[in-house]
Amino acid sequence: MKPTNDYRAMAENEALGELRTGTGGLTEEEAARRLREYGPNEIQEEKKNPVLQFLKRYWGPMPWLLEFAMALTVLVGHYTEGILIFALLTINAVIGFAQSRNSQKAVSLLKKRLQIKTKVLRGGEWVLKDAKELVPGDMLNLRLGDFVPADVYVTEGAAAVDASALTGESLPLDVSPADVVYSGSVVKRGEVRAAVVNTARNTYFGKTVSLVQTAKPASKQQKVMFSIVKYMMYLGVCASAVITCYALIIHKDVMSIMSLIIVFLMGAVPVALPAVMTIVQAVGAVDLSKKGVLVTRLDSLEDAASIDTFCFDKTGTVTQNRLSVTECRAFGDFGKEDALRFAALASNADEMDAIDTAVLQYAASEKISMDGCRQLSYIPFSPAGKRTEAAAEVNGKTCRVFKGAPQVIFSLCCIEPEIKEAAG
Repeated sequence: MKPTNDYRAMAENEALGELRTGTGGLTEEEAARRLREYGPNEIQEEKKNPVLQFLKRYWGPMPWLLEFAMALTVLVGHYTEGILIFALLTINAVIGFAQSRNSQKAVSLLKKRLQIKTKVLRGGEWVLKDAKELVPGDMLNLRLGDFVPADVYVTEGAAAVDASALTGESLPLDVSPADVVYSGSVVKRGEVRAAVVNTARNTYFGKTVSLVQTAKPASKQQKVMFSIVKYMMYLGVCASAVITCYALIIHKDVMSIMSLIIVFLMGAVPVALPAVMTIVQAVGAVDLSKKGVLVTRLDSLEDAASIDTFCFDKTGTVTQNRLSVTECRAFGDFGKEDALRFAALASNADEMDAIDTAVLQYAASEKISMDGCRQLSYIPFSPAGKRTEAAAEVNGKTCRVFKGAPQVIFSLCCIEPEIKEAAG
């Protein structure tokens, strides 16, 4: 299949030809064949053997050090200490494994409860299907509030979609025929008919997830702990070398020297450190779960806590993902209060539109009085008209109020050139 962006601005007949489909959608037989060919429309995680996952807890830089210390204690005949070190290693493995399994179970349960259904054209009839049953070539009907379940090519209609989860843009994106919409977007306004172009890991979202799953760098905690142990081992080796030289000079017994060296090296390994760190992280994960945060990897707590500089490309998006009005300027014979009052009349909180919400919140913060004002009707923003429209009653008089892009408002009103220049 072609990458999603290759369909952007492609002619409808060309795009549908590439997908081997038509405006009537696919038949159930063809959809079933493609489902076998492309697989279900879901990001499938690699199934891991729980026994192997548990045993992996004994493999790694820190477990190696504990196993090295355990081997040294057994070498010198300190079996009790060896058993204690093994117990610490096992406690560390059990806590980490249990936390990971519990998180995975919670995520799996959440996924089952949040099964998305979408309206698909199959065999000439509109039917509701699970999103995971979608295949390239399916025709979808997407309207207000719908979650876009796959990368799609718009064939009919116009809509505004919220793609902030993928692009970081707070404002909805206007889409029309020949545009593509990424999986994970949400329709905020309008209605479109669209053809599925890519599913699962072939979507823009799926490729991003694949990159994240592929990248598995060592955590900062592992690096710091390994550095501590490394320097302590250097000290242990240096001390052992000095003691060995001195013992040889005074003709000390070789076995006594070996026992002393092993004691020095064993003391250089902080055997309780990994277990203590794991327990602390597990306690932190439990506290976060009470606040609605699900920790799937214990090391991620330390990774987040150690961030010094966080770089992102859209100011305000990461922290709030919402618009706000910072200033209101009025022109002509109208004042700031008049402008805000009319802007509020051309807004509707029920629409959950980002701009309407920002205007209403700003009007409320400025304590704008709406006495004598009443909204009679409301036409929401459309990508085609690029404006909202309302009929309102102001002090007993009926008027029409428009709110939208400057060039659109200018075309609807008789405005002096100097005001146009100032507003532009």
